[in-house]
Amino acid sequence: MIRRLPPLRSLEAFIRVVRAGSAKTAAAELALSPSALSRRLGALEEFIGKPVFERKHQLLKLTDEGQQLYDAVAPLIDEMADRIDRLIDTGQVLRLRLGVLPLFGSQRLFPRLGELRKLHPQLHIDIDSSAAAETKLGDTIDAAIILSEGPDGSLHSVRLDHNRVYAIATPELVAELGPRPDLAKLNRQTFLVHNDLPMSFEAWKRTLHLEALQPAAIDHFDSGQLILEAAAQGLGIAIMHDDHYKRSHDPRVARLYDIEVDSPYSYWFVCRPRALQSRPVRLFHDWMIKAGL
Repeated sequence: MIRRLPPLRSLEAFIRVVRAGSAKTAAAELALSPSALSRRLGALEEFIGKPVFERKHQLLKLTDEGQQLYDAVAPLIDEMADRIDRLIDTGQVLRLRLGVLPLFGSQRLFPRLGELRKLHPQLHIDIDSSAAAETKLGDTIDAAIILSEGPDGSLHSVRLDHNRVYAIATPELVAELGPRPDLAKLNRQTFLVHNDLPMSFEAWKRTLHLEALQPAAIDHFDSGQLILEAAAQGLGIAIMHDDHYKRSHDPRVARLYDIEVDSPYSYWFVCRPRALQSRPVRLFHDWMIKAGL
């Protein structure tokens, strides 16, 4: 006799909400209306006889029972999904057209793509590293990983990190400038700023109380890799994210000043909501979240 199980769609909705951190985002991922998502969650709570979320205004927070259910069920659902993917694999190539900035690709994506290939050997990715990826969604690319203050609200988006702004220079220049900000010394320097991240420099100046800073020059770049290399070659002080600096493992550069500065920008995965119905997009999206890319 087969034991009665909760509705699979309700379990899927439950896991989506937990991982997305938002009922609105989960509903978009599943192509459901908010009321339809709420009905699925209600059916699950009715089945187990306990609430899985505490509802406060528009926020959903896991109850203790909900956390226990998630910990017990999510790994099993993931395993079942992986097995079904392998079962229905026809051997045909699945192709994803993905927009990725070069520095994110080299530091964070490519070192992990082997894991994705082992899980889904039929999935292949065409990379577009040019700018303005959001404008190409649904046209020349299917999905993208972008740096943004916040993506367009019409897109499905997943925030991948929170960043700090670092000022980076050669160890010799860092030693010369000393441990505390000196406006006179900094006014004689060249700063290196990414074209797409102008507010990072503003945030750094504001936090260090350097609003009056007038550097000798500000050189602009459209490549994070080239900014890092320029700093390593002693061409100026690069304004970059902490993650880029730490992942570079480059002994030619060092951090200037031990002061925490929140960045206005984060990396986001974005696609048009309907793109989630495409198997290549869905496979990459789910792996990315599970892998904590």
